[in-house]
Amino acid sequence: MSESLPPGGAVVDVDELDARWADAWRPEQVAERLGGVGTPWCIAAGWALDLFRGGQSRPHGDLEIAVPAAGFQEIRDRFPEYVFDAVGSGRVWAGAGTEVLAATHQTWLRDPASGRFLFDVFREPHEGETWICRRDEGLRLPYDEIIEHTADEIPYLVPELVLLFKAKEPRPKDQADFDEVLPLLDRARRDLLREWLERVHPGHPWLVRLEVSLDRQMEPAWNATASIDAQDR
Repeated sequence: MSESLPPGGAVVDVDELDARWADAWRPEQVAERLGGVGTPWCIAAGWALDLFRGGQSRPHGDLEIAVPAAGFQEIRDRFPEYVFDAVGSGRVWAGAGTEVLAATHQTWLRDPASGRFLFDVFREPHEGETWICRRDEGLRLPYDEIIEHTADEIPYLVPELVLLFKAKEPRPKDQADFDEVLPLLDRARRDLLREWLERVHPGHPWLVRLEVSLDRQMEPAWNATASIDAQDR
């Protein structure tokens, strides 16, 4: 994505957004349309956490998927009856062309008949099969390490990365997602989330919660050792 946005684009009408996203698709609808594509893709954001949890936990105002930028055309070709609008800095470019796509990373699929938005595509930086974090280009991971699948093969972004992206400016729903998902993360996932938060958002309040949770995970082992020691004595 380039440093500056091209001219044009309409200001996003925030008051209309809820209505225009009222028909947003669910993960299984997107997965059905994208079956067999070669480019890696996954459900992102709040829906990804629900796929990890195994059930919907709250209403979702939209649906986001993430794809490598170079693979966007393959995704686009699966929806010939719809239009992709590029979005950036509070503006939307209807039926965005190459210049606008190169300058933005977010794309909304729109039904031209109703004007409703159906899902959001994040076009992510990458090098071949390696994903690159938009907020820290030094954070690079193979796609097969950041995408997991549900029992019915819907791909989703791993929860520790979803929470990393939610950490920048957490809204109440982001905080609730962190509070509810943290107990479900094993030690390896918590260690990764802590490492990435320290790197991308040093001093973040969630780091304190992660430290406490990791200490509590260690308590059973300490207690068991103490009990064995006491028996030996």
